[in-house]
Amino acid sequence: MKILTFGCRLNTFESSLIHQIGEGLDDVILVNTCAVTGEAERQCRQAIRKAHREFPEMKIIVTGCAAQLHPEEYAQMPEVYRVLGNREKLTREALFGNEKVLVGDIDACAEQFELPIVTDFEGRTRAFLQIQQGCNHACTFCIVRQARGHNKGLSPERVLAQAKQFLNNGISEIVLTGVDITSYPYGLNTLLRTMLTSLPNLKRLRLGSVDPACVDDELITLFEEFPALMPHLHLSVQAGDNLVLKRMGRRHTREQVIDFCHKLRKVRPDMVFGADFITGFPTETEAQFLKTVRLVEEAQISLLHVFPYSVRPGTSASKMPMVDISVRKERAAELRKCGLKLEEKLLDSLMGQTKHVLIEQEDSGYMQGYTENYLKVNVTGDNIKIGDIIPVHILERSGHELVGEA
Repeated sequence: MKILTFGCRLNTFESSLIHQIGEGLDDVILVNTCAVTGEAERQCRQAIRKAHREFPEMKIIVTGCAAQLHPEEYAQMPEVYRVLGNREKLTREALFGNEKVLVGDIDACAEQFELPIVTDFEGRTRAFLQIQQGCNHACTFCIVRQARGHNKGLSPERVLAQAKQFLNNGISEIVLTGVDITSYPYGLNTLLRTMLTSLPNLKRLRLGSVDPACVDDELITLFEEFPALMPHLHLSVQAGDNLVLKRMGRRHTREQVIDFCHKLRKVRPDMVFGADFITGFPTETEAQFLKTVRLVEEAQISLLHVFPYSVRPGTSASKMPMVDISVRKERAAELRKCGLKLEEKLLDSLMGQTKHVLIEQEDSGYMQGYTENYLKVNVTGDNIKIGDIIPVHILERSGHELVGEA
């Protein structure tokens, strides 16, 4: 089976599960779709058509968030053999079934869910571990709640079992992922402390995207106590103006974001922040957008994911007064430019320092990997193996990557 994965780390983890439980589907291309923006869905449809042209003898199964939201739309594509929902894609029975469309109620399940243990992570040094699924919030721009259902968690015992399996397979870094991991039903901070104290072979633990409304002083304490908790966080910020945030249905303020970044840097000075931002949200003025730019600068958020607002039918924001699409794109370009300057400043500040790099691959004559704070490094040196975590002396910046010597 060939799998094409779009979107978030959660989809990446689930594709690994599908590859494992779908063993024997040799004549299938499975497209695990994303629906976070209209552009994401367009790319998925394009990939489906391309896959059919290149492998006309293969059966195409479409699943993921876009399939959960618009099953009939994908079923009507002549290239598509079957459509499966987000729950159904993780069961062997559904994968091997013959229904044209098998998409159930995403909320028709318990607060706790279970997943098979992933055992096949061949060739990987970093593994994603899904601890949570769904979301109970109602951001006015977001369609993910409808595609992923309400908040539910993998039991702590199951999380630990999966983590142990990864470590036994030689995985050096585990990344906790989900739709809203800070709302993990059994307590994210409790889970982190349990993992960091009970898994002595865990060299690196990294968090996926976190909600600034849910982070607290206990999380900061964990970063201070445990060096294995990697000094990099990706925040779901979205905007830097409090009125825009309120209209988005977000539960944090700009002041909370800035304060959290400053507090965390006091205990982990090497902390690097990334964040998601939407530009041109309905009603956003130029002055409100400039507050977003200032937030990025004040909080020193250097790794940005910027999206011009994309209308998602069925959301509250789709009924609000729109900002012209050209303005949305112009603001996105300006914010990206701001982020790139901060990223370059960050990379330049590391010249001459020694960072510990997890080696993940070899490319263009370099061994490549990521620092503790998730910065890519091209490494020179002898006797370096994939999976090693090695000290690297940073020599220079090449574009938006670092070059160093082991």
